[in-house]
This record gives sequence, C-alpha cells and structure tokens, in this order.
Amino acid sequence: MAQRIYLDHASTTPVIAPAVEALQRGLSEWANPNSPHAEGRRSRTLLEEARETIKRALDWPHDVIFTSGASEAVEIAAGRAAVSGRAHAATEHAIVGHAMGTDSIVLPVDGNGLISEDELDKVLAQGPALIAIQHVNNETGVIQPLDRLAAKIRDAGSLLLADCAQSASKLPLPDADFVAVCAHKLGGPPGIGALLVRDLATLRPCGGGQEKGYRRGTQDVPDALAFAAALAAHPYDMDAFSTLRRRLEDGVRAAGGVVIAEGAPRAPSIGAIALPGATSAGLVVQLDLAGIAVSAASACSSGASKPSHVLEAMNIPGEIASSFIRISFGPETSEEEVDAFLREFGRIAERTRVRAA
Repeated sequence: MAQRIYLDHASTTPVIAPAVEALQRGLSEWANPNSPHAEGRRSRTLLEEARETIKRALDWPHDVIFTSGASEAVEIAAGRAAVSGRAHAATEHAIVGHAMGTDSIVLPVDGNGLISEDELDKVLAQGPALIAIQHVNNETGVIQPLDRLAAKIRDAGSLLLADCAQSASKLPLPDADFVAVCAHKLGGPPGIGALLVRDLATLRPCGGGQEKGYRRGTQDVPDALAFAAALAAHPYDMDAFSTLRRRLEDGVRAAGGVVIAEGAPRAPSIGAIALPGATSAGLVVQLDLAGIAVSAASACSSGASKPSHVLEAMNIPGEIASSFIRISFGPETSEEEVDAFLREFGRIAERTRVRAA
C-alpha cells in the first residue's frame, strides 16, 4: 500500500500539533521549576499553568500530581492510599495487579467484562479498601459503571482508583478518589501523565520535595505543557467514532468474524474482534504486511506469548481468544481506512476458510 493505515491509537496516538507547539515552548524555559531563582520561577509558572489547564480540561477541581504516565500514577495510589485493604477487577491493565500486590482481592467479571457487583459488595463488607476498577478497558473498550460503583464504594468507607488512560478526554471522568491518566493516548507525548487526587489526606506522602511531597524527581515542564495542550484541544468526536465502529463491526461480521463484548457498554474508540480459525499473531503480521497497523493486546504485554488475561477473565472461548485483535481509532481515522481494513480482513478470512476446508 502507498500509505500505511494506523489503527492502534489505544496503544499510542500521534502527537497533535498544539502539543508539539506547547512542547517547543516548554523547551525554551529549561530551568528546574523547583529552583528559587528567576529562571526556575519562570519554569514553575509554566508548570502550574499546565496543571491548571489539565484541571479545567478534565473538569477536575482537586489536586493533580504529575507522573511519568498512567502506570506510575497507579503505582503511587496503589502503594500509598491510606486504607489497608486492596482489591482490583480481573480485567485491569497489567500494572494494576502488580502494583496492588499479591494480597489484593481479584474481583471477577461476567462474559461481557462487567465487574461482579455481588463480589464487590463482599469485599466492601470486609472494611475500608482501595478498589481499582478501570473506566474503559484497554483491550475490549468495555465501560464499567463507575459513577454508580463510586457511590457504593465511598458509602462503605473505601476509596476508588480509576484507570482512565483510555477514557480521559473522550468520556467524562468518573467520581473517583484517584484517577490515573496519561498523555500519549490522547495526542500528547509519551512519558508524561498524572494522578488526580480528590483529597490528599487519603494518600500518604513519599517525603520527596516535589509535587507537594507526593512524588520525587524534577518535573518535566515541557511535556506537562504538551499534555495540557493536547487535553485542551480535545480532538475526539465520539459520534464519528461510533459511526466508524459500526462500519467496522458490520463488516467483520459479514466476513465471518466475531465482535467481543458486544453486549456491554463500550467506548466507541475501540473495537475488539476475532477471526476463528486464525491466530492473533498471524492476523497482526498479515495486516502489517498489507500496510495496516493493529494490535493483539495491550502494548505493555504485546511481547508476551500467553493469552490475554482480559479475555480469560471473561471466559471467552479459546478459538475466539486466540484470534483476537484490537482496532482503535484516532482523530484522523476515516471511513476509507476502515473500508481498506475490511477488504484486507475479508481476504484473510477467505484464505483462512480455504485452509480449513
């Protein structure tokens, strides 16, 4: 193909022009924002400007702690939330289980990837805990009903940690105590993110001198500005994404493919599909050779050979789980690109049927 088609925006999306411009502006003020001299004060002013822009863009009136990304944000909350218990959904991003620790209770999900509220109630009855539930799943796009769950969690004296890496700037933030976000999923640069904190009293400080004592290390002012600019630009049209995903999934079904979790509420920016008889790795390679970039798992685990823990938790049949791929859209994704994907997917499906005959 003359021009490649990129359909892996849930992994990383291209940096948009306003973020590039903001990054360049930040690079011109290179001083340490924690230094007391004039250069440091100018840098500090830009850092706080970025912080306030992020708060406005996300409609978050509380504290924002800058981090290196959503993973670090999760680790800070998981390690230092001021409650003793820990529990997380079975379909969380891989960092969550690691950060929450081996004593964290794993909350099961149903066949559509939605958390078992009965099991959540049992955990909440055991005493105050940090409950980690992803807002939008990074592999399936399933949306958890966090606004309803948040009230239940808070009434029980527990705290909610919401991984919003896939939903920030696309959906309203949930009413959580901690929210993990990052820039590179929404048009900003990689290597910058934030932990949004409703009440700093619920988070133990680390003793460092930066970010009000809740994170060590010199803040990355240029990337913070770029992160803020990407959020302020808000380039996402969710109605357009819904149209693209309907087109995608209708074509996938017509070719003999399967749509995963279609019975659950899902973010329209992500389509999880499968082609029984094929393999995930084979599909990714064949599409890549045809000039189309997709993924078969979270980018953080794409080098692993084991099946997706998300699909395992949903009890997806092996033939479907082993042929799963994720299609994800960005601001520039067009119907023509989706149609080009479907043509190639149809050719692969036909080859798969011929081999099986």
